[in-house]
Amino acid sequence: LKLELFYGKSSILKAYANHAPFGGNIVGICAASWRYYGRSPWQLSWAETAALAVLPNNPSAIFPGKNEETFLRKRNQLLEKLSDRGYLDADELYLAKQEPLPRTIREIPDEAYHLLHRAMVEGKSGTNIVSTLNAQLQQKVAEKVNQYSATWAGNQVHNAAALVIDIQTGHTLAYVGNSESKGDHGQHVDIITSQRSPGSLLKPILYAAALDEGLTMPTQLLPDIPIFYKGFAPQNFDKKYRGAVPSNDALISSLNVPFVHLLIDYGYEKFHQKLSQMGMRSLTHPASHYGLSLILGGAETSLWEITGMYAGMVRAYQNFGGRPYQKGYSPNDYFPNSYLSTQKNTDEPVLEEHGYLQAPSIGFALRTMQQLNRPDQEAGWQFFNSSIPIAWKTGTSFGFRDGWAIGISNNYVIGVWMGNADGEGRPGLTGVQAAAPLLFQLFDLVQDEVQFEKPFGMAQTVCKQSGMRAGPYCSETIMLPLPEYLENTQTCTYHQPLHVNKEQTLQVNSKCYPVAEMQTVNWFVLPPVEAWYYQKHHPEYRKLPPFDPDCTTSNVKQLFELIYPRQFTRVYIPLEQDGQRGKAIFEAAHQNKEAILYWHLDDTYLGLTQGTHQMGIQAANGPHVLTLVDNQGNELRQKFEVIN
Repeated sequence: LKLELFYGKSSILKAYANHAPFGGNIVGICAASWRYYGRSPWQLSWAETAALAVLPNNPSAIFPGKNEETFLRKRNQLLEKLSDRGYLDADELYLAKQEPLPRTIREIPDEAYHLLHRAMVEGKSGTNIVSTLNAQLQQKVAEKVNQYSATWAGNQVHNAAALVIDIQTGHTLAYVGNSESKGDHGQHVDIITSQRSPGSLLKPILYAAALDEGLTMPTQLLPDIPIFYKGFAPQNFDKKYRGAVPSNDALISSLNVPFVHLLIDYGYEKFHQKLSQMGMRSLTHPASHYGLSLILGGAETSLWEITGMYAGMVRAYQNFGGRPYQKGYSPNDYFPNSYLSTQKNTDEPVLEEHGYLQAPSIGFALRTMQQLNRPDQEAGWQFFNSSIPIAWKTGTSFGFRDGWAIGISNNYVIGVWMGNADGEGRPGLTGVQAAAPLLFQLFDLVQDEVQFEKPFGMAQTVCKQSGMRAGPYCSETIMLPLPEYLENTQTCTYHQPLHVNKEQTLQVNSKCYPVAEMQTVNWFVLPPVEAWYYQKHHPEYRKLPPFDPDCTTSNVKQLFELIYPRQFTRVYIPLEQDGQRGKAIFEAAHQNKEAILYWHLDDTYLGLTQGTHQMGIQAANGPHVLTLVDNQGNELRQKFEVIN
C-alpha cells in the first residue's frame, strides 16, 4: 500500500522488472533478454517474453539448462493464460508453444563500445537512447577495421578508427572508436574524439578558400621554392622543389611548400577564422599561436570534427542552386555530426549571398580530390584503389604519428585513422600507406560513388602554361568554366614579349641591334629562383636568353635572385662542435648558368661563384647588406640581420 501511495503501478512494475533476478547472477529484464536471447526486450516474441516472466518466481530452481520440463510447463501455462485473456488466438498460442527454450547464456553484445562510453560521459547514463547507427554496417566496418589493424601490428602500429557519416543528415552510420588488438595498447581510447595532428587534411579547404578570393585559379602556378618565413622553413614530403606547380597538382600531390606560399597570400588569421566558422572547435588558441603551420597539421583536430567539416562543405555544394536555396548559401549547412536519432541537426536555412566557401570553389576542390594521379610518396595507391570513384585526401602528421584518410561520395563521408593511441610514431605510418587502403575497403561496403557536377560558370580562356586567365602574349590556351568571381582575375604575368636576335639566343634592343633583323617572341618567363628549380623537372623549359653584351638592362631581378636569405631575413649562425662560430650558407640563382657572381658583405669582397652559387658567410651580430654583382655588371643588394 505504501508503494502504491507514492508510485503508480507502471513505475512499480518498471522497478520490479529492472531489479528482478533471472538466474545465474542476471538481474533485470534487459540483461536477461540479452543474455538469453541476444536482443532487446521489445524485440522478443510472446514465447520468449513468457519464458523470462516465469524465471523470477524461482530463479535458482529453473533457468536455461536446469529443470527444463518444469521451465517449459510454467512458460506454457502463462501462454495459455494470455490466450484466455485474448492476447493470443489459437494459432498464435500453438506456434508460441512450439518455440524452444533458451539453452545457453550468451555474451552481451559489445558493439560500438566507444560510442556507448561517449554517450555516458555526455550525460546519457541511465537513459534509453536510440542511435543513428546502421547495425549491419557497424558490424561490417568493425570487422574490417579489426582485420586490417591486425596486419599492422607487426610494425608496432596497434590502433585504428573509422567513422561513416551520412552527408545530408549528419547522422553517424558506423562508429568504430578503436580496433581490438592483443595486449594493452590503449584500445579503450576513443580515437574518434581524440585531438590529433591532421597533417595535410586542411589543404582542400585552403584551395577552395583561395579560389573564393581570386588568389589563384584552379590550375594556376604556385611557387615551389625554398621559403624562410619568420623562422619557419617547411619542406615537401620528398624534400624536393619543383620551382612552380599548378595549384590543382599541388593539392593532388599534397605539396607542402606551395600551400605555405598560398597561406601567406591568403593570411593565416583569415584561414583560422574560416576553419572556426566551418566547425573546427579545437582551435582554442589565437591564429598567431599556429601561424603558417596551420596548413601542415600545426593545429590538432579529431576524426569527428574533420569529417563534419567535409560533410558541411559537400552539403553547401549540393544544396546550392536547389530549393529553397536557389542562389543563396546557408551557414546551417555546417553542423556537427550526430549519433542520436532524436538530435535535430538542421534548422531552417538562413540564406546569405556568400557562403563560408562558394559552391564553385568547393566543386573545383572536390573534383581535384577525385584525380587518381598520386605523387611518389603515395606510390602503390593503385594496388588498393577501389573501383568505386570517390574524392579523397590523406594526411600524415609530423614524426609519422598519425595516418589519416578522408573519402567523399555522393551520400557519405568516411574517415579513417591509423596509429598508436600513445602517440608513438612508426616508419611507414603515412596516410596513403596506412589509412587509405582501409578507406577503400570501407567504400566497397557502402557501394556509393561520387558524381559531382562540373563547376558552375561560363567557359573562359585560360593560359595553358600558367593557369591564369589568358593574356595577349599566351601562345597556348584552353577553355575552362569559371564562376563570375574569377572572371576578372589578373591575366597571365608569365608570358612576356621579348626582343631577340634572329637566332633567338640573345635579348636585344634598338640601341644595339638592327631593327630589321630583330624578332619579337612571346616567352614563358619564371622568376629566377623558380626557373632554377623548374628546369630540373621540365627539360622543355626555355631559359630566358641573356642580353647581348652590347645592350644594357636595368631589370636585374629578372636575371638573378637570392634564394637565401630573403629580404630582411633574421639569420642565426650556430656554434660548431669545437665551440667556434660556424657559417651560414647563402644561395643565389641566375638565369644564365655560365654567369659569374661576385659576393660582397658590407662592401667587403668575399669571393666568386659560377654554376652553383653558394657561399659560406661569417658575420657578427646585427644588420648587414649582401651585394651580388654578375659578370655583366648587374647588381643585387639584400639586407639581413644576424642574431647569435
